[in-house]
Amino acid sequence: MTLYLDLSVLQSVPAANLNRDDLGSPKQVRYGSTPRIRVSSQSWKRVIRHSVERDLGEKAARTRLVPVKIRQTLEAEHGWPSDLAEFAGQQIAAKAGKKGIGTEKEGHTSVLLFMPEAAIAELVTVCTEHREALEQNLGKKSPGPTLPPGKIEEILKRRTASISLLGRMLAELPGANVDGAAQVAHAFTTHTAEPQRDYFTAVDDWLGEADTGSAHLDTAEFSAGVFYRYATVNVADLVKNLDGDTDAARTVLGSFAEHFLYSLPQAKRTSSAPHTLPDLAYLAVREHRPISLAAAFETPVTAQNGGFSRSSRTALADYTKNINRLTGDRGRCLHGHATIDPNEQLDGLGDSHTSYDTLVEAAVNAAFPAQSGGAG
Repeated sequence: MTLYLDLSVLQSVPAANLNRDDLGSPKQVRYGSTPRIRVSSQSWKRVIRHSVERDLGEKAARTRLVPVKIRQTLEAEHGWPSDLAEFAGQQIAAKAGKKGIGTEKEGHTSVLLFMPEAAIAELVTVCTEHREALEQNLGKKSPGPTLPPGKIEEILKRRTASISLLGRMLAELPGANVDGAAQVAHAFTTHTAEPQRDYFTAVDDWLGEADTGSAHLDTAEFSAGVFYRYATVNVADLVKNLDGDTDAARTVLGSFAEHFLYSLPQAKRTSSAPHTLPDLAYLAVREHRPISLAAAFETPVTAQNGGFSRSSRTALADYTKNINRLTGDRGRCLHGHATIDPNEQLDGLGDSHTSYDTLVEAAVNAAFPAQSGGAG
């Protein structure tokens, strides 16, 4: 049986620019014929990934700097001359995959690798074990055998829990691709919203008293609104990616759910400090397929008592109630919610929980019923 954990969140964010486009403006999307502010899934996944890795004490790195890290480590920790250390880093990159990943002039790999940080130490060990071959081929236009490609590929293809959770695409290295168990949607405002411009100036503190004017002036853009956020995790895929370790999968799922609720992209945080928490979290464990509730906001909500938060919670509850009616609650093992107003009646969102922690615990128990004595 395949189970999915669906996570839906409503979160009010004040003036901020969580995710910028190429011009520095908040990203947007047009939905239901009106413009909305959008935050890309990539930006939210990054901060979630870092938090999950801190929980597990197991870091991964998405990087093009593997040859550079190899060179720096060989020089600093093993006393290698710079030309030999640089050559070793280049050979590591060139031996990855049947055709080689290749390097650019600055010594970076031509594609982003996603790998355990601990792999650097293992790759350095391979280099030290084959130092003689590297020295013999240093400076040759067509270097002979230097490093074992199979061993390098094996190291680069290793996974951390976060790679198993979020996936890895690396076509240049056969067998390295990982279908992520988690899917994260782009967040968008539940109501019509557009960027606003901020004209700002900076004063030179050392100007004389007679001097007037600013030393710098510019404009920036920001936005504000109530965002709908959604993610889903295929529990069976997570267990499979973790080599059948259900205890590890349970830990990873709980960490992901917690940080999906508590995380916030960090762009321009020093100038906006938009550190809010969700007003509402709704979690459901389902069989067969996940269900996003984004369509609850295809018609943008309107303000109630001057704000969009309560209207958004009502719209989500009403839409979910109707979805439950249409599906006949088919294949849903558990659903529940936690909201900012404990007295608010949100029919259709399952059991009411007093905190995010108890909500996440109940959902994880339902996602792993064999370990929870059939909870859920």
